[in-house]
Amino acid sequence: MNVGDSAAATITNLERAGSLCRPVLQSAFRSLRLPPGSRGIDIGCGLGLSTVLLAEATQPGGAVTGVDISDEVLEHARKRARDIPLTGSLSFQHGDMRSLPFERNTFDWACSVDCVGYPAGDFPGVLKELTRIVRPGGRIALLAWSSQQLLPGYTMLEARLNAHCSAYQRYLESQPPESHFLRALHWFPRSGISRPECSTFVGQLQAPLPPETKTAIASLFEMLWADSLSKASERDAELYRELCAPDSPSCILDAPGYCGFFTYTLFSGVVDPQLRSRADRPEVTPWTFPTT
Repeated sequence: MNVGDSAAATITNLERAGSLCRPVLQSAFRSLRLPPGSRGIDIGCGLGLSTVLLAEATQPGGAVTGVDISDEVLEHARKRARDIPLTGSLSFQHGDMRSLPFERNTFDWACSVDCVGYPAGDFPGVLKELTRIVRPGGRIALLAWSSQQLLPGYTMLEARLNAHCSAYQRYLESQPPESHFLRALHWFPRSGISRPECSTFVGQLQAPLPPETKTAIASLFEMLWADSLSKASERDAELYRELCAPDSPSCILDAPGYCGFFTYTLFSGVVDPQLRSRADRPEVTPWTFPTT
């Protein structure tokens, strides 16, 4: 597979996931109570779904910059944004989250969905960079997929498939526990972030599933488990194909009583001027977020 094929596959998977994840992302963003008129940055914006939802959450007058390291994905995000009424509130820019092309205290808040620290990563370096570009009193929010139960009645099969989850394995193996996404709060106070909060949001699935939802979940099955079938037993591999292949007569997504769920976990906190290193940084007026 060449680079173009890889980018096209990534774009297809992200497009399919959008309809599945949108309601959960909206709930999470509402919980942040981002002030109308605020200026924020969406790190690892992908196709811009989260960027658009964040812009909607900060209207009237809000502006959001989506940043991603993939030029192919950014170009797709820009094309999609042209047909959105909020175009004037959206911009997209190439950038590496470890060295962002923005001045200190540029933004009122920073958000990342399925990117910073996910599923495991360099928390100290990236959080330090985020606290650099967000003004004192501004919010840092990290949101990512954290669990799923998608094969009701086949708990042990799903557990065995998850044990060799192809989508996560290469990122999690040999990584210390503190580097995993669900340990984000371990790094917040060390990075100048106070008032840490943690919340989990549930996406519920129930038959009958709309065609776009079935397509998204079938794509998710493949992304999570297909490449790890070589490590599964012959019976587990056979049962996976029977239950998860969309063209199988026994596809579990067609079961009249199908239900499942997935979760997103949100970590957030506030850039603390007493914790953040202030060397060579100009004094700025802290941005005040609502407390109720």
